[in-house]
Amino acid sequence: MTAVVCAREQALPVEEFRRVLVASGLGATRPVDDAPRLRQMLAAAGLVMTARTPAGRLVGVARCLSDGAWVAYLAELAVDGGVQGQGVGRTLLQAVRDELGPDVSLVLASVPDAVAFYEKVGMPRMPDVFFYRRTR
Repeated sequence: MTAVVCAREQALPVEEFRRVLVASGLGATRPVDDAPRLRQMLAAAGLVMTARTPAGRLVGVARCLSDGAWVAYLAELAVDGGVQGQGVGRTLLQAVRDELGPDVSLVLASVPDAVAFYEKVGMPRMPDVFFYRRTR
């Protein structure tokens, strides 16, 4: 298991966020070449939780939108591909749950490659989820 320190980090630099998105494989589905949009994504998030190595290198980011009382939507759980499979995602997800507290439900829409991870950490699939995305 890779040792990481998780912390709430609302002022995460855009370039670090971008680097982890790309290194995690989520760069193909996120606007990684649009710094103003990434900046807005970070600024509007209710919770940005990071995972850093003891040396300070960012290896994971969880970004949530939440009302803080009932529900939080996990918009990203991005873990650098170099440390995937070493417990970083599980640790980061637990830090998010701890930060949200026991009364806030955590929901997400998973990319197909990550479904097994979420099932393994005990998140059941919900059948009636709807998604609308405007296409340009």
